[in-house]
Amino acid sequence: MSDFTPSAAQAAAIAAIRDWFETRSEQQQVFRLFGYAGSGKSTVLKFALDELGLSPHRSARDGNCLPGVVTATFTGKAALVLTRKGTPARTIHSLIYSVIEATEEEIETAAKKVQDAETVARRLTGFAHTTAEATIEAMRQALSAMKHPRFALNPQSDAADAKLIVLDEVSMVGEEMARDLMSFGKPILVLGDPGQLPPIKGEGAFTRDAPDVMLTEIHRQAAESAIIRLATMARMGEPIGFGSYDTYVAKLRKGDISPEQALRGGQLICGLNATRLQINNAMRAAAGFGGTYLPTGAAEKIICLKNDSALGLINGMFLTLEDIVDEGTLYFSAVVHDENGRRVAPHDSDGGPGRLRIYKGHFEDHVAYDARRHDRDYKEKRKLTEATFGWAITAHKAQGSQWENVIVWDDGLGRSDLDRRRWLYTAITRAERGLVLLA
Repeated sequence: MSDFTPSAAQAAAIAAIRDWFETRSEQQQVFRLFGYAGSGKSTVLKFALDELGLSPHRSARDGNCLPGVVTATFTGKAALVLTRKGTPARTIHSLIYSVIEATEEEIETAAKKVQDAETVARRLTGFAHTTAEATIEAMRQALSAMKHPRFALNPQSDAADAKLIVLDEVSMVGEEMARDLMSFGKPILVLGDPGQLPPIKGEGAFTRDAPDVMLTEIHRQAAESAIIRLATMARMGEPIGFGSYDTYVAKLRKGDISPEQALRGGQLICGLNATRLQINNAMRAAAGFGGTYLPTGAAEKIICLKNDSALGLINGMFLTLEDIVDEGTLYFSAVVHDENGRRVAPHDSDGGPGRLRIYKGHFEDHVAYDARRHDRDYKEKRKLTEATFGWAITAHKAQGSQWENVIVWDDGLGRSDLDRRRWLYTAITRAERGLVLLA
């Protein structure tokens, strides 16, 4: 540990975690450590694990099993961020689930059943026809679901052997995933921020209930941050006025900056997917890449949309594309490197690094959005890398990540006042140093 001394509130939190783990975890499986941005949740966790003498879990697959701490997050990018900071982490999906995909034969059989039912329905009239149409629609939805990966609980998961499961960034964990995590019967320490966005559907299963410890005191260093001040105002629903808050933090009107200026302003975060598509097009045009819907080279901002453990690809990771070749209807190929400069590629027939094949559909959506495109292309898409332009991303996609400089494009997202507060708070707290809020 460093020379840092925990505050009284943090010391009390550390003691509470130790008492729970050593004396009460069999009766209380989940311990909730909550706190807003700048309150020091990560610091408390590091001190608590050190006092408990717990090290990262070592799987039996790695040699001798050494039970310890398994750390997991909802998003792959959040896991990557923790790992880079020295805490080995993985996604919750990869920790406790196995991926199940329907075979092409199973999908074709289901599609044939839909076609046969449609043929029969055309000969029916009245109530019989209406009933048949309802059944066929249910069959269509089931067919569509078959084209996407399903997740089955993995009883051989490291979660079954670990002494403690730590979950970070838990606001997006829903009911079903929470039940699956708890089914392993292990103590679970969750770090949450009730100010952040919940799952896209429903509420966060872990952040819905009252915390065991709620850190409210903001570190002195964090309290001096204009970003934390604006985040707190957003969380409290207080109006944020236009103007400068320090050298690097300001709220401006959207017309005050051009797409060219936005290119130099850091990562742009918005609320709606429609906004994301429009801003990506505008920023690409400003960067001189507007002549084609395909990426044009290494200067383009490209973000990965699908995990691929075999290739080391993580959803939310930014990629660099070079030597791009249009390969036909559904994909293009490129020489690809990840954020660390590592070559991302399958091995070709000669054993050397090959070219990555990338699905076109997400890029085509920037020109003409087609809600049925991805369902229609499922057979080929499942074999391809999925990525899209990352000049602008939504706050949901940004959750778990941080950038030195961030532009928040406020497009009014939020079905309620609480939704709106959470969205704005989440977007603002993605910034580490510089922030421009555009309204």
